[in-house]
Amino acid sequence: LQGIDPDICLSGGWSQIIKKRILNEEAEEKGKGGFEFAYVMDNLALAPRRGVTIDIAHQEFDTDEYYFTIVDCPGHRDFVKNMITGASQADNAVLVVAADDGVQPQTQEHVFLARTLGIDELIVAVNKMDLVDYEESKYKAVVEEVKELLQQVRFNVDDAEFIPTSAFEGDNVSEDSENTPWYDGPSLLEALNNLPEPQPPTDAPLRLPIQDVYTISGIGTVPVGRVETGILKTGESVSFQPSDVGGEVKTVEMHHEEVPQAEPGDNVGFNVRGIGKDDIRRGDVCGPADDPPTVAETF
Repeated sequence: LQGIDPDICLSGGWSQIIKKRILNEEAEEKGKGGFEFAYVMDNLALAPRRGVTIDIAHQEFDTDEYYFTIVDCPGHRDFVKNMITGASQADNAVLVVAADDGVQPQTQEHVFLARTLGIDELIVAVNKMDLVDYEESKYKAVVEEVKELLQQVRFNVDDAEFIPTSAFEGDNVSEDSENTPWYDGPSLLEALNNLPEPQPPTDAPLRLPIQDVYTISGIGTVPVGRVETGILKTGESVSFQPSDVGGEVKTVEMHHEEVPQAEPGDNVGFNVRGIGKDDIRRGDVCGPADDPPTVAETF
C-alpha cells in the first residue's frame, strides 16, 4: 500500500488501485503492456494468458441517463461462436476499429452478424488514435472504410456515430479530448446517453432463451439468459421447451443482486424449483406454464 493516499484507502477505492497494479504487472510480464484494462472484463484465467477475450463477459455500467449491461464480446476469429452469443443479447453495439489496422476480416464478420442478430444502430469507436499521432486523415480513411462495409448490409450510416478514441489514454471516452481539435462530435459516453431507449415488449408472453445452465451450491440449478419478451417474476410457474419440463421460479438475480422481476433486455440468472441441471440445456426457451413457447416440427 506504499504511496497510496490514505483517504482512498478509507473510501474502499484501494482495492481497485491494487487490482489495476496487479493487472498492469501481469500484462507487462506477458508482453501485453496496455492490456490491463482489457483484463478487467475477462473472467477466464485463460483469456489473460492468451491475451485475447475468449468468452463473453457481463458488467454493470450506469450513466446519468441509463443503466447498461456491457456484454464484452471476443473479437478473435477463433471464438466467433461466443461473439454470436453475446451479440444476440444486445440492443445496441459499439464497434471498435483500430486506427492503425482499419477494417479487418473479423470486423466484417462482426458487422454482418450484428445486423443478422437484430442490431440496427452502431456506435463506431475508431480506437488507438494515439498510435497514429491523432491524425485526422487516418481517422477519415477508417471512417470511409467502415461506412462502405456498413452499407453492404444496409446499416443506416447517417445515424451512426464515428468517434476517434484512445481507450488507453482516455481520449473522447468520457470527455472531449484536446488531442482531436478537428473532431466536434460526442464522446463515447455522450453517444451512449444519446441512444434511443428500446421500447420493451412487456405485454407479450414471457420468452427467455437459455444461454447456459449452472449448478450453484446452496441454490441449485441456475439457468441464465436474456429476457426477450414479457416479464419473469418470482413465484411464477414456467415451462422450458422443447425439453418440456417446468416448475416454479424461486429467485431471480441480476448482476449478483436478487430482484423481484426481470423485463426485456435484462440478463438474468434464475432458480426454478424441481429443475435439475440435466433437465434443460442451452437453446431451450422459458415461458409461462399456461402459455409455453411453441415448438416447431420443421425448420
